[in-house]
Amino acid sequence: MLDMIISQAVNGLVLGFLYVLIAVGLSIIFGMLGIVNFAHGAFFALGAYMALVFAREFGWGAALAAPLVVGALGVLVETTLVRHLYGKEPLLGLILTFALSLLIEALLRLVFGGASIPFSAPKVFSGFVEYGPILITRYRIMVLIVTIVALVAFWAFLAYTPYGRIIRAGSRDAEMVGLLGINLPVVLSAVFGLGCLLAGLAGMLAGPLWTINPSMSAGAIMPAFVIVTIGGLGSYVGAIVAGLMVGVVTAVTIQFAPDWSSAAMYILMAVVLLVRPRGLFGERWERFE
Repeated sequence: MLDMIISQAVNGLVLGFLYVLIAVGLSIIFGMLGIVNFAHGAFFALGAYMALVFAREFGWGAALAAPLVVGALGVLVETTLVRHLYGKEPLLGLILTFALSLLIEALLRLVFGGASIPFSAPKVFSGFVEYGPILITRYRIMVLIVTIVALVAFWAFLAYTPYGRIIRAGSRDAEMVGLLGINLPVVLSAVFGLGCLLAGLAGMLAGPLWTINPSMSAGAIMPAFVIVTIGGLGSYVGAIVAGLMVGVVTAVTIQFAPDWSSAAMYILMAVVLLVRPRGLFGERWERFE
């Protein structure tokens, strides 16, 4: 029993880190732009589909371009649609991004059909690795390493670069950043694109693990919202801790109580909010209160 729990927990860490990539992008978009990006899951699905197309046409190496393309599409969406909603009723942003999510899903169905499409991992990462009670595929190990490297690199970018400091300052007071002479529209476009890039990266990595279909966005956006809520708005550490908690709890529940697996993360969220209403690492943000 213990061996099975340990094995499932390790697999849950992989799922958790994928959730963290999605949630971090969602969090920085909301923190900086004040927009609840309900289309974030659709950008995740776009990352998976673009990786599939690039890998089939040009090889798996070309699939690495998929997150960059998704990020560029995010910049386009921000400049043409989202930018007009700043300072207006928050509900408008939610409606717009929800409609955009439906549009992207409909376009994916139109182009690729509604059936699930298999997406094989690179052959170099085929097979399993066994270490004591832990049995895990080589591809999952690769996903774990890539997500950790990406999250560390993103943390270093936020903490040690001028652009990262602008993003962190703007998430607290975007108006003040603009008054300092910084080109705020360019910064906001970059932030939205960066958040979408992280979602696209998660989609590319999740493609061989999940079933690729147009509705896979729903399987990404709800855990992302749960993780942001549990971890606390704007907390990078909180997103990581909450993502790992959700991933492990979901994986273990699937193994031992499948009927409860879809509700497990919501139960976890309810328990955390009863103890910490602002989330595990949440702070008071004056701009949202």
